[in-house]
Amino acid sequence: MTAPDIALASRFQDAFAAAFGEEYRDADPIIRPGRFSDFQCNAAMGLAKKLGQKPRDIAAQIVEHLDLTGIASAPEIAGPGFLNTTLSTEWIAGETAAIAADERLGAAVPASPDTVVIDYSAPNVAKEMHVGHLRTTVVGDALARTLEFLGHRVIRQNHIGDWGTPFGMLIEHLLDVGEDSADAKLLETDPNAFYQAARQKFDGDEAFATRARARVATLQSGDEQTLEIWGRLVDLSKQYFHRIYSTLDVTLTDNDLAGESSYNDLLQQTCDDLKDAGIARVSDGALCVFPDGFTGRDEQPLPLIIQKSDGGFGYATTDLAAIRHRVRTLGATRIAYVVGTAQELHFQMIFQTAREAGWLPESVDAQHVKIGSVLGEDGKILRTRSGSSLRLMDLLQEGTAKARGVIDELRPDLPEDEREQIAQMIGIGGIKYADLSTAHDSDYTFDLDRMLALQGNTAPYLQYAVARIRSIRRRAAEASGADGAAVDSAATDSAAAPAAAPRVVDDAERALALQLLEFGPTATAVAADYAPHRMAAYLFDLAQAFMGFYEHCPILKEEDAEVRTGRLALADLTESVLVTGLDLLGVSAPERM
Repeated sequence: MTAPDIALASRFQDAFAAAFGEEYRDADPIIRPGRFSDFQCNAAMGLAKKLGQKPRDIAAQIVEHLDLTGIASAPEIAGPGFLNTTLSTEWIAGETAAIAADERLGAAVPASPDTVVIDYSAPNVAKEMHVGHLRTTVVGDALARTLEFLGHRVIRQNHIGDWGTPFGMLIEHLLDVGEDSADAKLLETDPNAFYQAARQKFDGDEAFATRARARVATLQSGDEQTLEIWGRLVDLSKQYFHRIYSTLDVTLTDNDLAGESSYNDLLQQTCDDLKDAGIARVSDGALCVFPDGFTGRDEQPLPLIIQKSDGGFGYATTDLAAIRHRVRTLGATRIAYVVGTAQELHFQMIFQTAREAGWLPESVDAQHVKIGSVLGEDGKILRTRSGSSLRLMDLLQEGTAKARGVIDELRPDLPEDEREQIAQMIGIGGIKYADLSTAHDSDYTFDLDRMLALQGNTAPYLQYAVARIRSIRRRAAEASGADGAAVDSAATDSAAAPAAAPRVVDDAERALALQLLEFGPTATAVAADYAPHRMAAYLFDLAQAFMGFYEHCPILKEEDAEVRTGRLALADLTESVLVTGLDLLGVSAPERM
């Protein structure tokens, strides 16, 4: 199986070599979707400059030496030298049949899979997850799902905030209220309330503040009893994380937790090694690194503080210890940090320092997957009316409730439990998809009405396309006397191969098949560029192509049995690709809507 643009590129490059010499074989054929054809080769203009000839003359020579036998008809020269190319319908049909028979739907497995460490979500213990955590969580999870689907080894790292000064305050408050108290249970249901209660005592009770400060020192010294209490504090917060991750349907588990505490014993060694290597030096009482290429407004080298003047460590020290661990111990060949855009400078300095120290070899790719903000209607970061950060769970519950209201109105005939399940899939799916359909480094405005709309580039539009195909299959089964329940069961298996080859004859069938052939290349691009919005855009285009096919190519009303079977197979393949693509984004598709 070969993507159309890749198949054409190879043939065009053969023509470049035959027409202009072997040194031109690697020239970029610049294959793009065409306006008046399936694809367009735009290489003639660039080659004309190198060869000193007119673009149309170059295009004519390319056509003279081009062999598209079995793939496409001879291209037509248009404008200054564009080569409009129309694929053979037979070739499209053959490739479509091949992906229909492939459990991976045409997505290629890399010859040398990477070990990819993805750092994402990263909430703080004893603090509520807010709307800002939504994007880091769902973008990171979509990337993890996609990379695993393509055959890479993915190591999730949930770098939770579970260490540092606030824990003295939190531990003392937990001891005061008792671990079995209602106040302690807030860590599972309303972590912010527990944190704010501890903070209020810390600010207003000097005796408590003194005990809290002393507890920090006891914790950091490794006191066994204090560590045990700290562990229980973390465990209580984990229950809250579980609720959020379960509601969001993300793949993070306790096995993926790699909090700040896990690097505590490595921090002093990290500083010592950087100092011994001559990379770190004391500046204004603090131990700093001055990585190459970073200067402040005064044009002086910009410091990265790794040990404060009081001997304490900061985020930079932890991140440097983490990156060394991820390369040396976890064996990472790629590392992705799914973190807010505000941290861009920090991570660039971390990467440069790690490279200078030899902890991040050039062979290991480290990327900051920059995450933009979720905005309110006023164009500012989404917050509550009081100005505080909006709780993530409140947001998710609001989405589900709104979806439930729509389902209750439109489908009161469905059983209660099914309506609840559909509302969950649509509400959560709509919120996640709206986030994932936006480039991860861009801001977007949170608008539940738009997110849950059945029209436009939304999860419900795609979910409805899936539900429509499943409805077609059920009705086809009923018409043939098959067991409808068995058909519903089979519909949930997105990898199930269709019984017959998809039909690719009519224009609408052909257009849908061309979209289906782009699934594998799209998944590969998402993984390579950490860009889940490309999958969202692809799925929307595919759903639109299916709606065009559905409108122009009758399935159940088609009298010719062979045509009907072929179209049903094409619809089945579309469902498989839609469901698989949505699953890579972490979005589920209900059986009916």
